Amino acid sequence: MGSKSTVKRADALRSIDAIVQAAAECLGRNPEASLSEIARVAGVGRVTLYAHFASRAEVVDAAMSRAIDQGNEALDAVDLSGDPLVALARYVEVSWHLVDQARALLVAAQRELPAGRIRELHSGPAARVETLVARGRAEGVVRTDLPIAWLVNVMHSVMHSAADEIRAGRLTSDHAAAHITATVLAAFTPPGKPVPEPGAGR
Repeated sequence: MGSKSTVKRADALRSIDAIVQAAAECLGRNPEASLSEIARVAGVGRVTLYAHFASRAEVVDAAMSRAIDQGNEALDAVDLSGDPLVALARYVEVSWHLVDQARALLVAAQRELPAGRIRELHSGPAARVETLVARGRAEGVVRTDLPIAWLVNVMHSVMHSAADEIRAGRLTSDHAAAHITATVLAAFTPPGKPVPEPGAGR
């Protein structure tokens, strides 16, 4: 009996994995992709999909969680040592690349999930930036007149605005990183201090 339930569990995990991967692919192309399309790409029936996920929001949540977990691995590899603002510029570049890849998925998440849940999913990346900003403040290169949480929120808002601008056709993906970096460095630099040139000291 035990081995039968183990096989069943393994089959269920395989189905869930296939559904989440298919959701990331389908929603990554089209934020309005249907659950039927996701089930078809996953190679499962709608009944199987609904056995594991009660709603479209749950499917979107799982796909977004997976994308953020994968993104965290890439962000773990970013060198955050040295000048905090130069490190921030490196971080922004990698972060933007991840946001750019997940633009359509993010649209689906913003439609399906509460704002609080999206913030919760981004808490890992946000914590890294908070640590970096705190170090920058201690070293006198990041402004101290605004709360750290606000500065981190500004950075994420600028990235999401860049994604909106690309969708609207007013910005190209290859120019976005430089725009974001220049905006974030200007926002984080203490008033009256010169803003570092993006790319300086790399």
